[in-house]
Amino acid sequence: MDFGIAGKTALVFGAAGGLGGGIARTLAAEGAKVVVADINEDALVQTVTDIRATGAAALPLQWDLSDLSVIDRRIQAIEDALGGVDILVNNTGGPPPTPAAGQSVDLWTRSFESMVLSVIAITDRVLPGMRARKWGRVITSTSSGVVSPIPGLGISNALRMSLVGWSKTLAREVGRDGITANIVLPGRIATPRITFLDEQKAKREGRSVAEVSSESVASIPVGRYGDPKEYAAVVTFLASVQAAYVTGSVVRIDGGLITSV
Repeated sequence: MDFGIAGKTALVFGAAGGLGGGIARTLAAEGAKVVVADINEDALVQTVTDIRATGAAALPLQWDLSDLSVIDRRIQAIEDALGGVDILVNNTGGPPPTPAAGQSVDLWTRSFESMVLSVIAITDRVLPGMRARKWGRVITSTSSGVVSPIPGLGISNALRMSLVGWSKTLAREVGRDGITANIVLPGRIATPRITFLDEQKAKREGRSVAEVSSESVASIPVGRYGDPKEYAAVVTFLASVQAAYVTGSVVRIDGGLITSV
C-alpha cells in the first residue's frame, strides 16, 4: 500500500528515543522528509544516520520543549530547509513518577509547559500552513494513563489527559481543511522509558526489576511488551492519505492491556 506521504515534511519530537525514533524511521521509509527533533543533540545522531543511510532526507534539530521562545525560529528553519510541516508528531517526554498529591507548583508548571503548552503552541504555529495546503496530520502521543490512570504517575495522568480534550476539539475545528488530529496511546512498549518505570517501581516496592517486568507482561493479553516499530506503524498509517477519514480518535496500541471498552 502506498501511504501517499512521499515528499511530505514530518516533524517528529522525541525522535532520539524509542517511540519517536521508531516513528521517524518508519515515516522516512515511506518517503517523508523527516525533522528529527529532541532535547538530546548527541542522541539524535543515530536516528539521523539510520534515516540517511536509506537515502531519505533527515534534518536533526535540538529542541528543548520547555523553552517556548524558540518555537517560531525552529519552525521557520524547517520551512526554509524542507518546506512547511505536513505531519506533526507530538511526542513529549514524561515527568518523573510521582503521586498526584503533594507536588510543588513549580513541578506542575514546568511539566505543563513542556508536555502540554509546547504541543499546543507548536501545533498552532504549523496549522496555517496546513490549512493553506488543505492537508495536514497532527498526531499526539500520550499514555494509556489517559484511559486508565497509572498508579504513581499522577502528573502524567493529569496533563496527558488534557491533550485528549484539546485534540478532540481541534479535530472538529480543522476537519474541513483536510487536516486530521488524533491521539495515540502506547501501552507497555519496550523503550528506555518503560525500563526506567519498571526500575522505579521495583525500587519503591523492594522487588527485583525482573519480577516487576514479569508481572507487567502477565497483564498484557498478547504476553509481551510491544516493539517500537509496531507503534510507529500505526502512527505512520494515521499520517497517510488513506487515513483521511480517521480524526478525533484515540487509538490504543497496547496489546490489549487496557481493560475498559
